[in-house]
Amino acid sequence: MPRPNILLLFTDQQRHDTIHALGNPLLRTPTFDRLAREGTAFTSAYTPSPVCVSARCSLVTGQPPHRTGCDDNMPMPTGMPSFMDCLSAAGYQCHGIGKMHFTPQSTRLWGFASRVFSEEGFGGGDAFVEHLRAHGYDHVFDPHGVRSEMYYVPQPSQLPERLHHTAWLADRAIEFLHGRDRSRPFCLWASWIKPHPPFENPTPWNKLYRAAEMPLPKRPPDCHELWTWQNRHQNRYKWRDHGIDDNLLRCLRAAYFGCVSLIDRHVGRVLDALEAAGELDNTLVVLTSDHGEHLGDYDCFGKRSFLDTAARIPLLASWPGQLAAGGRCDAPATLLDLAPTFCAAAECAPPAGDLPGVDLRELAAGRSGRDIVYGQHQHDGLATYAATTREWKYIYSVPDRREYLFDRAHDPQETRNRASNPLCRTACRAMRERLVGYFRAEGYERALDGDGWREFDPPRGFADADDELLHQDPAPSVDFAGLPEGYRRG
Repeated sequence: MPRPNILLLFTDQQRHDTIHALGNPLLRTPTFDRLAREGTAFTSAYTPSPVCVSARCSLVTGQPPHRTGCDDNMPMPTGMPSFMDCLSAAGYQCHGIGKMHFTPQSTRLWGFASRVFSEEGFGGGDAFVEHLRAHGYDHVFDPHGVRSEMYYVPQPSQLPERLHHTAWLADRAIEFLHGRDRSRPFCLWASWIKPHPPFENPTPWNKLYRAAEMPLPKRPPDCHELWTWQNRHQNRYKWRDHGIDDNLLRCLRAAYFGCVSLIDRHVGRVLDALEAAGELDNTLVVLTSDHGEHLGDYDCFGKRSFLDTAARIPLLASWPGQLAAGGRCDAPATLLDLAPTFCAAAECAPPAGDLPGVDLRELAAGRSGRDIVYGQHQHDGLATYAATTREWKYIYSVPDRREYLFDRAHDPQETRNRASNPLCRTACRAMRERLVGYFRAEGYERALDGDGWREFDPPRGFADADDELLHQDPAPSVDFAGLPEGYRRG
């Protein structure tokens, strides 16, 4: 059998529960449904780190955050190989398109033979921005939506669908498929910016879902008791910390769903092009995301949390003859599984000999021998750690000095913390011991103190209501010099 092509379809901040075929009756996702029908859905997949850069760093290296040293939106290591390095060395034509978030070297190849560079908030060198300029849309200052105070306010796109980034990325993927080197297999990573906020859609996608149809967010009793310090901090700089407007939240959720359906539409165009070229049956197709989005659940927004809404991700894999059509696997999976899966498919050595991930084929067949996945966000005094099995999820928040335990079998919506429940003490202790034991075996002593968690001084409180509120205007920043005198900001 020839080595397969590899197509990684990657989204940003897509929740696990955004696929019609896997249980969301509101969403229209015929392409994702097709992948779930023709391949295997890993229904208990988690990010190793619920934030953009560290999740992607672990994805490309196959290494968890405590090994890479990248556990937040921070610089990635420069000396670690990627799965793209391995595939390129094995003769694959490796090409990347769109948002990679390779911080701080944004345009670094990381093993790709070629890249089409496009990220939010960048000026010169961004291929999408140059495309807009070439089509007369250089007046659009915020082509991905207005950020800062508007970050979590749904908004119509300033672009028609044909020029929207979601469509543009699919166009570039199809161009690659038409012009690639057909003498060797390819690895194409197409990485969309959406449904990351701002939630903005071109017409008519901004009307596909209506606010009145949207259910309210999940807000179980005492849901604020499930927050960690990171949630309290994050809600403030998302400009969602001064009360809840349910009508706004319904509009926000409708706009988010519109982003997902728009991606689904253009992923479908890429698959159609691959099928028309007669290549689909010999291609390993994986659809997944870096992390989720609270979207108002628990009165929270953003990510940086190991609750399912932020840490659980979609993971669909289709490979005829290798992964069962219509298969469902509820064993815990992780983005760390992609590097070993891709390298096994390409019949080449992985980025390093000691990877914690497993081949998804082995996991789906029940042969992996693994029953738990781990996660980390931040380190030392701001860290959150997690361990997840089929039955339980355990979270420890260092700044709160607090444990959280969720019964995944009987409370799959994660509505109640069982860590202090006397009936769950054995389970809580067992999950704590597994997570502590994992870090001890890894030599990651900065998290540990003997058989328990190391304690740090608590983080400082907020001085006032505006302390550390975040502005995210794109580069170059807004120029007020052209305004008449008297209107300019100082």
